This record gives sequence, structure tokens and C-alpha cells, in this order.
Amino acid sequence: MRLFAAVLPPDDVCRELGDVVDSLRALPGADGMRWTGRPGWHFTLAFYGEVDDGLVPELTERLERAAHRTEPFSLAVRGGGQFGHGRALWAGAEGDLADLRLLAERAEAAARKAGVPMGEHRRYKAHLTVARSRDAGDVRAFLDALAAFTGRSWSVRELCLVRSNLPTSGIPGEQPRYEVVGRWPLGGAG
Repeated sequence: MRLFAAVLPPDDVCRELGDVVDSLRALPGADGMRWTGRPGWHFTLAFYGEVDDGLVPELTERLERAAHRTEPFSLAVRGGGQFGHGRALWAGAEGDLADLRLLAERAEAAARKAGVPMGEHRRYKAHLTVARSRDAGDVRAFLDALAAFTGRSWSVRELCLVRSNLPTSGIPGEQPRYEVVGRWPLGGAG
């Protein structure tokens, strides 16, 4: 299974961001971007890639422990940025970023301890991808529009394990489908 750990924003937060993304899609150059679908919006904590089925039970047990050891915290979608000279456009976060980073580190450590090959460790950068492009490009207009955005704050109360089902139809623009396969309350609260 192709898996990752994530924080999922509530529906109303996605609707707020969606209004901004809709305005981005009207900007010059937007037709050259592949815009991500709202149902798939998430803050990845740790990307695991293809995980052997035999490792999933221990991974889920360790993620449950990581969630239990992390108290709920406040987060909001705010601003944005880019990776790869415009190849990925993302919305950022504000709030208890130290707690978000700690949860990301715990999600990565859970995988390593469960035997999931993780490659080299990278410093966590909270982001929610809104668009991708095959080519580098000037995305300043998109970044300027995102810079003015601050969504409502919400309390992050769970850690999710998500399965990524990659497109298989070959239809241009088809999005991956995401399926939550595990949810654990933060702080052990039910």
C-alpha cells in the first residue's frame, strides 16, 4: 500500500481555501497547472511510499502511540509558497507549528521503528499542495494571492494514516484518490 501520515483540515477550512484557489485558477498561466482536488487536501506529516503489508500492523500501532503522546493543537491555513521553481504551489500553515512538527517527527519515527524504509530525514515544512506543474515557471501572482489568505483556526485532534491510490485510467488531469485507513485521537482523547 502507498501510505502517508497526515493532518486533514475540516470541511469548512477546505471550503475557505477553495474560494481562494478558485480565484487562483482564473489567473493567467493557471491553465498550465494541475490543480489538486479539495477531497485530497491534507498536511502530510510523513510520506511512507509503498509499505509492505506485513509492516502495516506495527506501523499503525506505533502511530497510535505517537498520537496518544501528542496533545491537540491549533492550526490554520495561511499564506503559501512553492517548491521547484513553481513546480508545486502550496498553502502554508500558522498556529502551533512546533506541535505540528513534533507530530511529523513522531510519525516518521514510528515508521522507522516499524521497519519502513524512510530514506534521509528532511526538516519538516508544513504545506498543503494546491497545484503542480511539469515545468518551472513564474508563480508570483499565485503567491501574492495566497499571501493575503488566512483561514480560520481549528483544533487538530487526530492523526490519520492515508492510502494513496494513484490514477490508472490514463485520463489527463485525473487525481489520486485518498482513503483514510487509520485515525487516532491526539492525547488519547476519544
